Amino acid sequence: PCPPLTPLPSAPLQDIRNTVGNIPMEWYQDFPHIGYNLEGKRIYKPIRNKDELDMFLEKMENPDYWRTVQDKMTGADIKLTDEQVDLVHRLQKGQFGDVHFNPYEPAVDFFTHEVMIHPVTNRPADKRSFIPSLVEKEKVSKLVHAIKMGWIKPRKPKDDAPTYYDLWAHEDPNSILGRHKMHVPAPKMKLPGHEESYNPPPEYLLSEEEKLAWEQQEPAERKLNFVPQQYGCLRAVPAYSRFIHERFERCLDLYLCPRQRKMRVSVDPEDLIPKLPKPRDLQPFPTTQALVYRGHTSLVRCLSVSPSGQWLVSGSDDCTVRFWEVCTARCMKTLPVGGVVKSVAWNPNPTICLVAVCVEQSVLLVNPCLGDKLLYGATDQVLESYVAPEEERVQPVQWVMAAVEEHSKGVRLVVRHSKAVKQVTWHGKGDYFASVVSDNSNMQVLIHQTSKRWSQNPFRKSKGLVQCVLFHPIRPYFFVATQRYVRVYNLLKQELTKKLMTNCKWVSSMAIHPGGDNIICGSYDSKLAWFDLDLSTRPYQLLRHHKKALRSVAFHKHYPLFASGSDDGTVIVCHGMVYNDLLQNPLLVPVKVLKGHALTLDLGVLDVLFHPTQPWVFSSGADGTVRLYT
Repeated sequence: PCPPLTPLPSAPLQDIRNTVGNIPMEWYQDFPHIGYNLEGKRIYKPIRNKDELDMFLEKMENPDYWRTVQDKMTGADIKLTDEQVDLVHRLQKGQFGDVHFNPYEPAVDFFTHEVMIHPVTNRPADKRSFIPSLVEKEKVSKLVHAIKMGWIKPRKPKDDAPTYYDLWAHEDPNSILGRHKMHVPAPKMKLPGHEESYNPPPEYLLSEEEKLAWEQQEPAERKLNFVPQQYGCLRAVPAYSRFIHERFERCLDLYLCPRQRKMRVSVDPEDLIPKLPKPRDLQPFPTTQALVYRGHTSLVRCLSVSPSGQWLVSGSDDCTVRFWEVCTARCMKTLPVGGVVKSVAWNPNPTICLVAVCVEQSVLLVNPCLGDKLLYGATDQVLESYVAPEEERVQPVQWVMAAVEEHSKGVRLVVRHSKAVKQVTWHGKGDYFASVVSDNSNMQVLIHQTSKRWSQNPFRKSKGLVQCVLFHPIRPYFFVATQRYVRVYNLLKQELTKKLMTNCKWVSSMAIHPGGDNIICGSYDSKLAWFDLDLSTRPYQLLRHHKKALRSVAFHKHYPLFASGSDDGTVIVCHGMVYNDLLQNPLLVPVKVLKGHALTLDLGVLDVLFHPTQPWVFSSGADGTVRLYT
């Protein structure tokens, strides 16, 4: 028996009765009213403009927030009474709504279990219980009619046919099967020649020595697998001893040797060559020799150009440094330095007129006094304004003021090292410069600050023989090239960032792209390696254009050009376009081979250098000349 339903404890009677009935209340979502009352007037929604913050504050401050629900019919907030809350809790637990209902009351036995004589009801049987049903008769007649009309079909009998079938039953007998298309007939046996005759010509018969040699050979190495023999007549020929053996080998060949059709791919050799743009589309680049700077009497090892591009400095084995005017090839000044000049570097800062020169165990800082008088005068003032610190600091080198005689020639400072210096290079800002010493210890690379006359050794231990060093043009990175590797150090963090494998036997020179993400290395085994620092620590491309050792490589500051000078006496200019799109690889195209230097003592071009603004290239050679190609 069902429990009696208990109504919810009634809410206080309201005048407003929403008469819309049992409909989805979302229909009234966009209207200002929520339904109609008994008089047919609109029931307006209460003004609810609470945002998330108001809701949160109410939740925090209103103690009855947990028992407040919204009436969807009127839109008003209703606070549940204690009885209603109890009812909800009971229903959630699966209990009956009425508190007073006991589901476990003792059962009342309406029909007794004892069989009684008198029936409980003595109602007479219905008439329908013994008359055929008219409803069923109607249903049956409808089904019979549907079967007659073919609307209802009987179930199909189960098919007991086997599941396998003849694969080639429906094959077209005239079509060539795939396996027959690819059929390759076996190669025919070689027809017998004169040596297999029973009476061969005498030149086919083997001599005693040849027979002996034939017997000593491996069976696979023998030209003939039998010895030719001579018989007087065909009747005298015995049965062939290797007959069954040869038939068996032929059968093995027929069914064991795989035969396959070779699908030849027709490739045009022209398609395999990469499509490079024509050099004339990549202009401007230097093509012709314009000027020759003559004056040195021995090989010119090194070059450097002023930031303005007006002056050129060259260092030679004739123990002089010469300053030239670029446009006229006129020697403006000759500075004897009393030793072989290994490297020169013009300060890249346009406001300072200073050149660093490597001579034996010293680096000379020279003011060439060329060009703007205010500029080189200001440089002298900056150098003279230096105040020595009170405490003497321990340094790996000595900073010495030039003597009066040297000062008159232009030398301002001398930085004395413990061993011979082979390279000097400036930082882009023009205050710091680095020098490389011919030594095997950790003192190979030193970094000097001109304004404070302070030098330091950045490396604790030696990582091999340092060939050359470079400062990064933009970021605080320092490149150190040893014989086989280029190490990239972060000067701020003072740690090794990358180690580049050059795939060369001996690195000779190095240059960095003005963008700072690509470097090139020349090597004595006549290779030029281009590295994309974002891509890999191995070369993006190895160029083998030169026949002999590469002595020097250089990038242009503004044009997409790089050049390499070699002992074969040529300078090869290449177009090296680096794209801003990181997904596009650099385009490297050789555009011009520049000749002009004569080979002297098996040496050719010793240094190459681009003009800072024009697409011109300078080269210095062992023939004692400097050449300008424009």
